[in-house]
Amino acid sequence: MSDKTVPKVIPKRRCAVYTRKSSEEGLEQEFNSLHAQREACEAYIASQRSEGWVLVRDQYDDGGISGGTLERPGLQRLLEDIEDGLVDVVVVYKIDRLSRSLADFAKLVEVFDRNGVTFVSVTQSFNTTTSMGRLTLNILLSFAQFEREVTAERIRDKVAASRKKGMWMGGVPPFGYRVESRKLLVDENTAAHVRWIFARFLEIGSCTELAREVGTRGIRTPRGNLIDKKYLYRMLNNRAYIGEAVHKGESYPGEHDAIIDRETWEKVHAILQESPRKRAARTRAETPALLKGLLFGPDGAAFSPTHTRKGDRLYRYYVSQTVLKHGAGSCPVGRVPAGEIEAAVIDQLRAVFRQPEIVAGTWKAGRPHADGITEAGARSALQQLDPLWDELFPAEQARIAALLVERVDIGTEGLNVRLRIDGLSGLACEMLAGGVETAA
Repeated sequence: MSDKTVPKVIPKRRCAVYTRKSSEEGLEQEFNSLHAQREACEAYIASQRSEGWVLVRDQYDDGGISGGTLERPGLQRLLEDIEDGLVDVVVVYKIDRLSRSLADFAKLVEVFDRNGVTFVSVTQSFNTTTSMGRLTLNILLSFAQFEREVTAERIRDKVAASRKKGMWMGGVPPFGYRVESRKLLVDENTAAHVRWIFARFLEIGSCTELAREVGTRGIRTPRGNLIDKKYLYRMLNNRAYIGEAVHKGESYPGEHDAIIDRETWEKVHAILQESPRKRAARTRAETPALLKGLLFGPDGAAFSPTHTRKGDRLYRYYVSQTVLKHGAGSCPVGRVPAGEIEAAVIDQLRAVFRQPEIVAGTWKAGRPHADGITEAGARSALQQLDPLWDELFPAEQARIAALLVERVDIGTEGLNVRLRIDGLSGLACEMLAGGVETAA
């Protein structure tokens, strides 16, 4: 039995020709430079037919466009086809037809490599389908990388030297300043807001409460956005306000004037350095009980918050006014632990946020107070509050409870939470306006 030679299968390689001419001179001629480039490239592809090379009939030409930019219609169309997997080899007359910039050339090669595409320069024996071509490419790319790194180092050194001299090096100016002739100047209109924010923080020590007061006063960022707690933290930690320039964590005397004096800065940072837990605990101690004025017993008497202390532990309760007036046993529900009853009410509120039918019913009942908000908008806004609840400051939780709850009745068999008709729509409006802030 004779052996039969199995023919070698050569995979087809789709070749796209790219041509470019920097000037428009001569493009009106019947046979111009772009035609000459294409003719040479097509001849080269034909010579490689035995290697499976076939010409892509789409033409990628850029006439009258510099090679110093990648924003060329023909090139961009070629890159899109490469990303779509329609091209295997890019053929050019000379490498500089593809790009005159080493940095841009490296970007193109990244696109080629990502899509498994090689390229060929027909007049320079440059072919990345061969090992020698890939070696030459790596040498070129190494020089391109070196060029980029040296340029970046020069820029970094210049910025560092300028910063150490206290110069403004661009970017968005801090709130309270404006830029003129590349220098920071105090803008007195907004600088007054900065001084008030620092002074008010010294009084209340809470960025959550401060953010709410800032919103009430109508103070916004230079771009018109709401000022939230994170924005305030950045302001309170920005050393530009005491006339300093910062570079990589190091501070230097700035060329600009200070808005905040050093004494105020030190007092603010003494508060900021205190543990957030301690600050939150202090604010919590000053916060009224969550259900104060809302909780009523089976006989209709109000329950008042109270507490006792055993050692270092604080125990909070709600006690019926009937018990306070007539003694123990005068009310079937005389005293309840504050933590348990508050948790039960909060659980019911959070269940409301998660149930679209309750939101819809309450929204319809309070529609006259909805200020144009849609049912879908109310539902979407309130659903965001459930996962956010545990992050809210205690004062914020108490405020929301008072906004939503009209009355809580407690009896021997459980409790009943009655919601305010306009509470959910009002809270939804706040959520959509960004008025609910978390604690820290």
